[in-house]
Amino acid sequence: MSVLVILEERGGKWNRLSFEALAAGERIAGALGAPLQAAVIGAGIEKLANEAATYKIAKIFAVEHDLLARYTPDGHTAALEQLIKAQQPKVVVFPHTYQVRDFGPKLSTRFGKALISDVVDIKTAGGQVTFIRQLFQGKLNSDVRAAGEPEFVSIQAGAFRAAEPGGEAAPVEKVAAELEPSQIRTKPEEPFREAQRSVDLSAADIIVSVGRGIKEKENLPVVEQLASVLGAELAASRPICDNGWLPMERQVGSSGQTVSPKVYFAIGISGAIQHLVGMKGSKTIVAINKDENAPIFEAADYGVVGDLFEIVPAIVEEIRKAKA
Repeated sequence: MSVLVILEERGGKWNRLSFEALAAGERIAGALGAPLQAAVIGAGIEKLANEAATYKIAKIFAVEHDLLARYTPDGHTAALEQLIKAQQPKVVVFPHTYQVRDFGPKLSTRFGKALISDVVDIKTAGGQVTFIRQLFQGKLNSDVRAAGEPEFVSIQAGAFRAAEPGGEAAPVEKVAAELEPSQIRTKPEEPFREAQRSVDLSAADIIVSVGRGIKEKENLPVVEQLASVLGAELAASRPICDNGWLPMERQVGSSGQTVSPKVYFAIGISGAIQHLVGMKGSKTIVAINKDENAPIFEAADYGVVGDLFEIVPAIVEEIRKAKA
């Protein structure tokens, strides 16, 4: 019995969500008392497999075949079906990416199972694992348990802080997938590319995010100054963007971007669940709000109760003094 995390790569580069899924896998494996394993699938993936081996896993499977050089749902499904049947894991964990949304349900159906998708948290008790999914854009949480094995689960972006390397390097086991060209019914074309955003908040190390506590658009320079002295990106909760005070591409939350910076400043943000799902993967969360009962403080590592119009300028002044 093991927990198997499927790591995703494209063109020799990791999808960053892979290591958030690996962090979820660590939680599941710990609850079950099972070894944590991982797999990467593709062609010419030895370097990536060796990188993954530096994480806290028992083993990494490098599943290779020339027909896996470019993603196809048929190729990925067939290769992973072979691996899962051979290893018989109790739980198979994926990052909830566009690619997994494409082939994940197809793969789980091969085993007569459903994919528990977009999991945001995990409950563990008595050696059992319950997966938490959100409904109605985060307004409700549902507790889900899988029936039978293997269990197939995908992890929502930003729900877990990415796993960190550590410990001794795990063994790498090369697995030669058995594939025939006739099994691949689709012809891969160039990957779909979204319209280029002028702001990619997911790549930011520091984010200063503002909510309704700013009161008026004319007050935005208060937080813009903090973002400037920190070299941070400016972001916002949905009401700010809905009002047109900042462009929609700067929205963080269930209907905006999902981020996981090193530091996230939540200024004048109450902490509605729709916003929390977009930023709770941040490594350090600093909340400033005059309402001591604001939900944001439950997610914050550091909380300051007070008037942002007094606190933020004081922080800016101290940072400038430190830089002088």
